[in-house]
Amino acid sequence: MRRKPVVLVTGANGEMGHGLIERISEQGGVDILGLDIKELDPSLRPRCAHAIVGDILDQNLLGRLVSEFEITTIFHLAALLSTRAEFTPETAHHVNVDGCLNLLKLAIEQSRWHGQRVKFLFPSTVAVYGIPDLETKKKHPRVREDQFTQPITMYGCNKLYCENLGRYFAKHYRQLAVESEKAGVDFRSIRFPGLISAFTLPSGGTSDYAPEMIHAAAQRQPYACFVREEVRMPFMAMPDGIDAIMKLTEAPADALRQLVYNVTAFSPSAGDIAAMVKRHFPDAKIAFEPDLKRQAIVDSWPGDVDDSAARADWGHAPKYDCEQAFASYLVPNIRKRYEP
Repeated sequence: MRRKPVVLVTGANGEMGHGLIERISEQGGVDILGLDIKELDPSLRPRCAHAIVGDILDQNLLGRLVSEFEITTIFHLAALLSTRAEFTPETAHHVNVDGCLNLLKLAIEQSRWHGQRVKFLFPSTVAVYGIPDLETKKKHPRVREDQFTQPITMYGCNKLYCENLGRYFAKHYRQLAVESEKAGVDFRSIRFPGLISAFTLPSGGTSDYAPEMIHAAAQRQPYACFVREEVRMPFMAMPDGIDAIMKLTEAPADALRQLVYNVTAFSPSAGDIAAMVKRHFPDAKIAFEPDLKRQAIVDSWPGDVDDSAARADWGHAPKYDCEQAFASYLVPNIRKRYEP
């Protein structure tokens, strides 16, 4: 039986999975295999040539993928995210690290089958950073990819380790073997800032104070922000996040000077976000009641990141600044959700 050529998207039902599958299907030219632990959303199913309900930790499933499909590109989006990972750190490590390792092994197997490198796109996070104190943070307003990579969360540790796993599989896999791998893995990763979507509900993530403010205001509900008013961190509107991962996917390999890239779009303070929300929802009631544990996590992240390498190497250029993100993307679409 002929194996079916596909692009694999894990975590297909997630926030980024929705946008990515929509974008790939609109561009056309490739069949999509959507993989998630739950049935694919009805809106996504028609866009996927194949849909599988399964767990990236299931070796039998991975064997099936190798035998049935010719996978040229993997978008590995499946993960246990930051807040939940802190409550179940051992489970998070199992899902985030072992799951990624399984898929890198799958990519190697696939490259052996069809003799070409398999592109492996891995969304990483600003959580890989761990700035030791506020004084140091003040001295380093924009952080490069090679600075302060001592994360204090399990999610950050997992993502940083997976970046290094990807580097190993791409450049050093079985380096002492008599015969080196002829194809292998073309690993590419983006360290995303806080991603804000107009179409999915915030799920309690550490950067979710921004979308939570908008959703509360749209519902005419008061909101108590869990970080200090002056706290600043990088953000990006979800459409720009999808643009970024697609641009990196399409970039020629010889243009890429590194395997892991920062990206960002704007870095408002929590107070700036509250002011923007009140501009669009004048009756919004927003208070600041910092949760010291969650605040400590945000304090360890940079207030902004240096994404000059992404801009130079593959043309990262976000369309939405903070004002545009609110005015033309976030507020109009979130308003619609709660209109009677």
